[in-house]
Amino acid sequence: MELKWLLCVTLLALGILALQAHDTDEDNDADDVVDIEDDLDDGIEDVEESKSETSSAPPAPKVTYRPPVPTGEVYFVESFDKGTLDGWILSRAKKDDTDDEIAKYDGKWEVQDMKETKLPGDKGLVMVTRAKHHAISSKLSKPFVFDTKPLIIQYEVNFQNGIECGGAYVKLLSKTPELNLDQFHDKTPYTIMFGPDKCGEDYKLHFIFRHKNPKTGKYEEKHAKRPDADLKTYFTDKKTHLYTLVLNPDNSFEILVDQTVVNSGNLLNDMSPPVNPPREIEDPNDQKPEDWDERPKIPDPDAVKPDDWDEDAPAKIADENAVKPEGWLDDEPEYVADPDAEKPEDWDEDMDGEWEAPQIANPKCETAPGCGTWQRPMIDNPNYKGKWKPPMIDNVNYQGIWKPRKIPNPDFFEDLEPFKMTPVSAVGLELWSMTSDIFFDNFIICTERAVADDWASDGWGLKKAADGAAEPGVVGQMMAAAEERPWLWVVYILTVALPVFLVVLFCCSGKKQPSAAEYKKTDAPQPDVVDDEKEEEKDKGEKEEEEEEEDANDEKLEKQKSDADLGSASQEEEEEEEEEDRKPASEEEETVNRSPRNRKPRKD
Repeated sequence: MELKWLLCVTLLALGILALQAHDTDEDNDADDVVDIEDDLDDGIEDVEESKSETSSAPPAPKVTYRPPVPTGEVYFVESFDKGTLDGWILSRAKKDDTDDEIAKYDGKWEVQDMKETKLPGDKGLVMVTRAKHHAISSKLSKPFVFDTKPLIIQYEVNFQNGIECGGAYVKLLSKTPELNLDQFHDKTPYTIMFGPDKCGEDYKLHFIFRHKNPKTGKYEEKHAKRPDADLKTYFTDKKTHLYTLVLNPDNSFEILVDQTVVNSGNLLNDMSPPVNPPREIEDPNDQKPEDWDERPKIPDPDAVKPDDWDEDAPAKIADENAVKPEGWLDDEPEYVADPDAEKPEDWDEDMDGEWEAPQIANPKCETAPGCGTWQRPMIDNPNYKGKWKPPMIDNVNYQGIWKPRKIPNPDFFEDLEPFKMTPVSAVGLELWSMTSDIFFDNFIICTERAVADDWASDGWGLKKAADGAAEPGVVGQMMAAAEERPWLWVVYILTVALPVFLVVLFCCSGKKQPSAAEYKKTDAPQPDVVDDEKEEEKDKGEKEEEEEEEDANDEKLEKQKSDADLGSASQEEEEEEEEEDRKPASEEEETVNRSPRNRKPRKD
């Protein structure tokens, strides 16, 4: 028991010492700051030298940044490592149907380093402002024509400040004679829109393409199904994520985040609304006949209300067996005016009317079962049946739910190659966000998966490697967390010491029964030693009885065995005596037979 208390006291002391040590470090840090401020003019050089001489933790391995270089044919590529917006055009358009104060695309774009970059020199496009319309675009090196090669769109996004409500998607602008990037706005025709978008708790990853109706020539947006993956982390972890869209000539598509597929499907089967309309539609001119009966059940026309059915009987009646409780105060009201209330000084009876004290519960009713006029409680009426209704039976005239007839769809068409979309000639960002400093980087549009993967390795891959190298290990993270929250030191100590304590508790401590002499040295209550001795004697006696029974059984078995041996021996002696008795008789007979008298005469 003393060992247990010693361990508990040790654990508690360690926790207190850890907290005191942390507080002492903070006090020392504060004193150092004060000393530096006081002696700044006299000893700043000495302070800097002492800081440089102080041993520090070994630096994390550095990842050297090199601008990515495409390894194959590309239609567009941009890493922003030149530090300028050369080749990009800021929109000067205004949104239609919007107040002039917020209609302008006056949001600011800048090329900057990431706020907490681990790769010096790696720059990107930053949407600096919030709550404004932003639009910027750039021409492709050559238009992309949807023919026999896949289309791959890939770029990086980092929500440096998180994201409240806004998007970070890109648009591939359609190649049209009217395309003017200087007037790029929300209604500028695009072919594909792709990328993350969030508002509230709705996390989206858009893939939308505009499909041209071959019959009418009108364009209609087709949205990919929502991915099954949880996208929340990509918006909240403040890390750089890689978004990739792969469109294949066989109409299949894949959407990847950080080179992991989060959504896939087919343009013919997995878009909403479908690319191709149905072959048949409901006739808009068809009308349901007046005699069409859609009722599966009808009231039984032959049913008759029973004579004893009382529809006027109330659902509740007064309980005639109830008795007013004794002490009920019939003459006392349930609420009375507050005798301690006073009329406010600013009360104006002409304006506010006659003042009345507020009502409070009658104090006389607190000790009584009730006050006021006593009424019998209400109970369910056993004779209540409610309004009578005839039972329902199957409708013999039921014809089912009516639906208009189908007719051929006059707008039907079948496009089996939706991949062949409108060619694109520019890429643009047209965004509005309530959060600033959204970081974009390393755009690429190409046709070969290997080219996109190499570009990702040289860009996003370096960021990932740098983040991993800069992140502390598990121990470092625990120490950093404890520096911010000192109470974690106690948790750590208990986590390490508790298993040791349990091992010692269960392995080293035992239930040692003190002797009677030890008990007599103290006033502690003693167990009944006599009873224990009696139980031991009883157990010993039972054991001796079992041994005696076993010995008696063994003796009995030996006796039976000896009796059996004696019986067999006596039987053998009797058999021998009988044989001896038979032996003389046979010898006498043989002697008689051999005598001359008994011999027969010999014939000559």
